[in-house]
Amino acid sequence: MKRWSLFSIINYSLLALFAFCTLYPFIYVLAYSLSDGKEAVRHTIYFFPKGFTFENYIQIFKDTKFLQAYKITILRTVIGTGLHVLLCAMFAYALTKKNLPGRSLFTFFIFIPTLFSGGLIPQFILYRELGLNNTFWVYILPFLYNFFNIIIMRTFFQQLPNSLEESAKIDGCGDFQIFLRIILPLSGPVLATIGLFEGVFHWNDWFTGTYFVNNQALLPVQTLLNELLTQSQALANAAQNAMQSGGTTTAAMSTTTVTPESLRMATLMVATVPILCVYPFLQRFFVKGVMIGSVKG
Repeated sequence: MKRWSLFSIINYSLLALFAFCTLYPFIYVLAYSLSDGKEAVRHTIYFFPKGFTFENYIQIFKDTKFLQAYKITILRTVIGTGLHVLLCAMFAYALTKKNLPGRSLFTFFIFIPTLFSGGLIPQFILYRELGLNNTFWVYILPFLYNFFNIIIMRTFFQQLPNSLEESAKIDGCGDFQIFLRIILPLSGPVLATIGLFEGVFHWNDWFTGTYFVNNQALLPVQTLLNELLTQSQALANAAQNAMQSGGTTTAAMSTTTVTPESLRMATLMVATVPILCVYPFLQRFFVKGVMIGSVKG
């Protein structure tokens, strides 16, 4: 029989506590989203749903505004991530060429924005002059390049054997063919890592839609969720006060299964779960990609 040392007991206890602290917020929100609305208003739910119901999710997917926002989020995540990874990879591959004219200048040029920022107002004016405000492309074009991601890719490309490119050139391949047929297929770990970084950013970004988009049909789901969390708080507080004081409002609340509190928890789950499902498939690439960029510059 295996004997447990004091260190092992403390270690596993701390890990279990950390795992519980990590998972509990997800369990809490899930329980609220599956609970009856009047129970959610009372704030008596901690681990398990009370008055189990799927009505909150049904109401969400009946809302055409939410479905449109979900569509925008999916499109910007797929298009934005794909273009970002491709263009950053092309930029990084070019920077690996020592005979590239102005290579140091290009590196310095993309490094400058990481040190200085003009602020929100100049950014808004720039987007307006470029015709990006209130368009779908405001989610894509400003985020096509990232210095950190380019450096990670460049470092990875530099570790690939030069003999592969030399052999391909002997066979008549140009730089673009080498990049597509040799470099990219061998760069799965770093591409997956950068794709994960950028995909999570696009999926979770609410700031761009809040400040640069007025058209409701172009709002992403995270911006819609942010508005819902802000607007429903007052309604939830009012409903809770009404239920505590009694009266006709309490009677009306007792007949409904959907309240702002339960609805926003369901919205939060729907907005969070898809990106969580991506992590298990890309997690094995994540640490390797980060270590590549941290060991070499």
